[in-house]
Amino acid sequence: MKKGYLLFAFLLLCMSCSDDFISKNPPSDLNSDGFYKTETDMNQAVLSAYGNLRTLYNSQLVRLGEIRSDNTTYSWLSGNPANEKGIDEFASPLLPENSFLASCWNDGYNTILRCNIVIGRIDNIEFKSEALKAQYKAEARFLRALIYFKLNQVFGGYSTNGELLGVVKVDREITQAEAYELVRVPLEEMYDLIVEDLKFAESNLPESYGSTDVGRVTKGGATALLGKVYMTMAGYPLNKGDEYYKLAINQFKSVIDNPRYSLVATYKDLFEVSNKNTSESLFEVQYKKGTQGGATGSPWNNNFAPRFSDKEVVLVGDKGGENSPTQDMSNAYEVGDPRKYVSMRDGWTNAKTGAWENEKYVCKYYDVASSGSDNDNNWIELRLADIYLLYAEALVRTNGDKQTAVDYVNRIRERARNTPGDPAITPAADLLRNYTLSDFSTSDDLLLAIEKERRVELAFENHRWFDLVRTGRAKDVMTAEQKFDGYSDFTWSDDALAYPIPMTVMQSNPGKIIQNKGYTQL
Repeated sequence: MKKGYLLFAFLLLCMSCSDDFISKNPPSDLNSDGFYKTETDMNQAVLSAYGNLRTLYNSQLVRLGEIRSDNTTYSWLSGNPANEKGIDEFASPLLPENSFLASCWNDGYNTILRCNIVIGRIDNIEFKSEALKAQYKAEARFLRALIYFKLNQVFGGYSTNGELLGVVKVDREITQAEAYELVRVPLEEMYDLIVEDLKFAESNLPESYGSTDVGRVTKGGATALLGKVYMTMAGYPLNKGDEYYKLAINQFKSVIDNPRYSLVATYKDLFEVSNKNTSESLFEVQYKKGTQGGATGSPWNNNFAPRFSDKEVVLVGDKGGENSPTQDMSNAYEVGDPRKYVSMRDGWTNAKTGAWENEKYVCKYYDVASSGSDNDNNWIELRLADIYLLYAEALVRTNGDKQTAVDYVNRIRERARNTPGDPAITPAADLLRNYTLSDFSTSDDLLLAIEKERRVELAFENHRWFDLVRTGRAKDVMTAEQKFDGYSDFTWSDDALAYPIPMTVMQSNPGKIIQNKGYTQL
């Protein structure tokens, strides 16, 4: 990030030429000083922030949240450059020059800056409806909170000076002189901003939208995300404990009790490309294939396909060999668990040779691309099953009603049982049976069962690494997984709990931007 990057991004905002909420494919950049005069302009500015989420979610977050964990790897790892190996193998040190880290930072701030334009200028614009004005501001504040939450999960941690730091705080439009003075702020200060934004969003967002605006965030989405933020603050590295677990419980209960939200009938239904924004969905990043150049399509079906497969796995487009499930991930499913058949495969049959290729791949996001990597899958960022399991975990951690915790885990397992599974496997009669409280001798045993349920239910949805970090389980799990995969010389360091600040960011303000512990300070 060059010194002027943040200011430059403030002054350029990609706008949409379409009234369709999903099809936000910006044709050009417009100078912000000559725009934002009307209610319509503000709506386009909000839509532009939504549209920029696709850039961040297209590749960086999957790499930093799934491939970093014990869930997935690169199927072609032996030929990977340093960027991929550093993430997957905990290369020491993980290079601050890593391009995926730089892209995550830059794409995240690009979205934040778009949000700040809305937040900073909307009060000066006349609206016919004050409620609509508040809604647009609430949407921008939700999106800013979401991105800051992601950035602080990735980069927040103990720094070389011993402080617990978050990322750079930019909560308004700034001058070029101010941009030169940007520094990281305490992690708790960053989370205070996230909480403040989400409380505003929760108070000012509608419960639902008309059909043309489906996909915009609702009050339920803000409530759920605030619960997840409290859950993260309760755990590592802020370690705020019971008080924040109880705050999370209140948020989750509000979502659970809302009749607008319910689990869809089967696990498979969640990921059918025709089933977007279901009753289980609290917030999805919207994708749409078929636009010019595939600019609004999702890449995952192609990115996750085995690199050397032909049409055995995907019918159209490239294959990336990314996000390949580990053997440990495959073993985590109970034999016959239908969620495995929906989510992944252990290999594929080579159409030319007839040979079985023992190369695992994710099939959860299947679609047939219109061309290239242009698929129609949304990215489900927040869904009810995630909230059920976090609610159960928080109840156990606060010594609350453990029977209720078990009941909510069982709801997830019951839904899984209703899902069509692998036709080649006859499941055991007691497959995914309901738990009873007597199955668990201690609270820790129940917490491990919830952790495992989260792993298989939310596999490949970018939760695993961040779950391991916040619960303090990363060291034990990753040490065991790395040795299981044959890295006998792997040595854990707590420095791995936070990624390094990208080198380009360090170079923007040498000596002012403090690096995370374990990495080189400029």
